[in-house]
Amino acid sequence: MVGGHGRSRSPRDLAEDPENWPHADLTHHPAAAVVQAIAATLQAVMAERGLSFRRLAEVSGVNRQTVNDVAVGRCWPDVATIAQLETGLSVRLWPAAADGSDGS
Repeated sequence: MVGGHGRSRSPRDLAEDPENWPHADLTHHPAAAVVQAIAATLQAVMAERGLSFRRLAEVSGVNRQTVNDVAVGRCWPDVATIAQLETGLSVRLWPAAADGSDGS
């Protein structure tokens, strides 16, 4: 678990180039890189399906502002939020492990 001041800055703010979110360099911040991968997939699926933040909030049960915050890297989403988004979209947002395994 990220402890201490590990979450005092948003994932986006840990990037070398935060304006390039969700494709910014987060080499030295593995937890933020996971959030970035989630945000990139979320943004791509929303664009592909023409979903607004409001519509995704309706189908997932996640507050619209939270959906936006996850997508733009302003928050550290919890497991429940990610699970609700994955269920609402019927898509996996959590990235596969670096070794190619699915984490099981």
